[in-house]
Amino acid sequence: MSASAKRIMAQELPARARAHATGDRLLMLSGPSLNLLGEREPEIYGTTTLAEIEGRVASAASAAGLRLVEALQSNHEGVLIDRLHRRDFDWVLINPGGLTHTSVSLRDALLAVERPFAELHLSDPAERESFRRVNLVEDVAAIKVRGQGAAGYEVAVQLIADLRAEVRAAGGSGA
Repeated sequence: MSASAKRIMAQELPARARAHATGDRLLMLSGPSLNLLGEREPEIYGTTTLAEIEGRVASAASAAGLRLVEALQSNHEGVLIDRLHRRDFDWVLINPGGLTHTSVSLRDALLAVERPFAELHLSDPAERESFRRVNLVEDVAAIKVRGQGAAGYEVAVQLIADLRAEVRAAGGSGA
């Protein structure tokens, strides 16, 4: 399984997303079946539970000067979209799960709320079944982390903190 982590440069963020990129409020979203982490296909996804990952994200966020406002997992696309529409956050850390490959609606919501987001996958979908190579959000994600297992969440938080610092240094405006 290959591992990768990439982020865009501050000046590449769309202006409206950049306006929120100096903020410290982080929303973590997890898509369908991620509630089964730790027991579902551990050879692919590992043995760490979603609750453990959420705890690690909260700790990593705090250490990086970010505040985790909520960690929400849902097997229902509309619940994730409704949560995005609340716009009470500055950053999103999202593992869309299977919605990565199917949900134009989730993509549209991520764009509509005009907040920068990190897309994360425990495995590398590009190295799995051919249908997983379709990714409807990767081209609009500010940060992409793949194939690093549960540790990838902490990598994503650090990349968010780095990009936030870069935007601040460049004189980005806060929300």
